Amino acid sequence: MAAMNKVLLVGNVTRDPEIQRTPSGSSVLDLGVAVSENYKGKDGQVVQSTCFTDVVVWGRQAESCAQYLAKGSPVMVEGRLQLDQWKTEAGENRSKLKIHAQRIQFLGRGRREEPEPVEQEGKRPFARPERSAPARAAGR
Repeated sequence: MAAMNKVLLVGNVTRDPEIQRTPSGSSVLDLGVAVSENYKGKDGQVVQSTCFTDVVVWGRQAESCAQYLAKGSPVMVEGRLQLDQWKTEAGENRSKLKIHAQRIQFLGRGRREEPEPVEQEGKRPFARPERSAPARAAGR
């Protein structure tokens, strides 16, 4: 029997990401993502439903997320589902479904600050050089 474990989400980061290191030195980041949808209920009123998910990001991608993402940043997450299971100190079974990211796409501006434009004498900041109009061929 064929099987596929693939998740694709587009949403917003719910908290500022904090990167951690494993004892072996690998980077890992737990990221919260909220995915919202609006629909009309039976009574005709617009209802907003939000799904909060936990995403685990590893390696260089985790470092990039920590550097460029902040609370509220829009992201697209592509990954797979993984069920984490454990027992509490009281002996109760617990489980949590997480997404292990294979790819994170930044959809908007993150935490990175853009450098201030530096004005040069007689020039506007970030101005494109002026171009002369192209010469037209005779007879056209």
